[in-house]
Amino acid sequence: MQQFIISTSDRLHLIMRRVAVFAVSVMFLTVVVQIIARYVFSSPPVWTEDVARYAMVWTGLLGATLSFKTRSDAVLMDSVFPKRPHYLGFLTEAIQSAAVLIFVLPVVYFCFIGLRGGFAKGYLARQSGLTADTLGIPMVWISLAVPLSMIIILIHLFARWAGDDVLDKTGAQLD
Repeated sequence: MQQFIISTSDRLHLIMRRVAVFAVSVMFLTVVVQIIARYVFSSPPVWTEDVARYAMVWTGLLGATLSFKTRSDAVLMDSVFPKRPHYLGFLTEAIQSAAVLIFVLPVVYFCFIGLRGGFAKGYLARQSGLTADTLGIPMVWISLAVPLSMIIILIHLFARWAGDDVLDKTGAQLD
């Protein structure tokens, strides 16, 4: 079971890296199109700003999953306390995990369930009723980045506790 969780986390990491690179590329290309259209043709397309913004949202949230997996997120306790199996290492990882769970679990919950209960009032349900003005697509497709990234972070957290090795910032195994 531990190996299944770790391999799932590793596969998700590779997929999300590719999706994040794609989102950065889309953001870059739409900004370039907007700049050229604005300053060369004096008429930028209205959709470029929204596409760049939504690609930035996806890039940021998927980037959070990537930095969490590789442990390149801002964690100060790693440099001060020893690593597991030392009891201080275990304690610091437990505190870090509790902080992640305190933040991530309510976000995931309220993405699907509303404040007074029920799926119809959750964040995603409310977003499905909205439409992006310039693109004409339901906002839920943009908003899916929130629960997706939070669930992936939870999977990476489970993989850490299942014995996932620490990766460096390039994704290579540390010795």
